[in-house]
Amino acid sequence: MTTVAANEAIFLAIADANRRRMLDLLAAGDSPAQDLAARFDISFAAVSQHLKVLREAGLVSRRADGRRRIYRLTPAKLRVVENWMATYRVFWQGRLKRLGVYLDAKK
Repeated sequence: MTTVAANEAIFLAIADANRRRMLDLLAAGDSPAQDLAARFDISFAAVSQHLKVLREAGLVSRRADGRRRIYRLTPAKLRVVENWMATYRVFWQGRLKRLGVYLDAKK
């Protein structure tokens, strides 16, 4: 997979609210797929598909524990999102600074 395709997979993975919530839950610690599924109002098959998308994007890893599959957050790939957001953070900081200067001049 090319870097562009890998980055696209990350953004597509976090575009879904259920997947973002799964990442949030896994940030608190590793979890079996069944325990994750119990936290959602969707089928186990749907949860499994969401976990597959997260796994293929490199955002979670999976290990076997007997018959259970344990998922773990692997957040390093989220650096792609952080780097993309940095551009906009600089943009908004500049805008807010200029707004502050303008408001101070109006006093």
